[in-house]
Amino acid sequence: MSLARRLLLGSNRDGSPRRYRLLVPPLLFLVSFAAYALGVFEVAGGVVFLAGQAALLGVVAAAALAYRRAGLALAWATVYGALLGSNADHYLLGLPGRPVGERVAALLGLDGLVFVGVEALALGTLAWVAGAVAVRGVEAFRARSEEAPAE
Repeated sequence: MSLARRLLLGSNRDGSPRRYRLLVPPLLFLVSFAAYALGVFEVAGGVVFLAGQAALLGVVAAAALAYRRAGLALAWATVYGALLGSNADHYLLGLPGRPVGERVAALLGLDGLVFVGVEALALGTLAWVAGAVAVRGVEAFRARSEEAPAE
């Protein structure tokens, strides 16, 4: 497997199925949407460029997936799903005076989707690097502890 393919799609050393990982982005979309809708997460107020709690949810999940050797593409999609959930709450539930079609059109507007995509690329990359560094550190620690003589 080439390096670029491993970076984007991840590696699977233990042979466990990867298909379950693909459920994480839509699941985080639903969790983020529900958390904002139910008031578990809240918008700080004013002009919000980054939904902080949704971003944190996505970053933690992306780092955990990177620790499990998932690829960079899944990290991006994971953060995107969480951030899109907060946008869905804002546009679908936060604009009650507008018709449903107009709210859906606002949610699916290209400029908003691209903006969330740029945020997801940046945050997903940072989360993936953190998870990848963590797994390398744990492996190095385990290798050292196996090499150390027992006293």
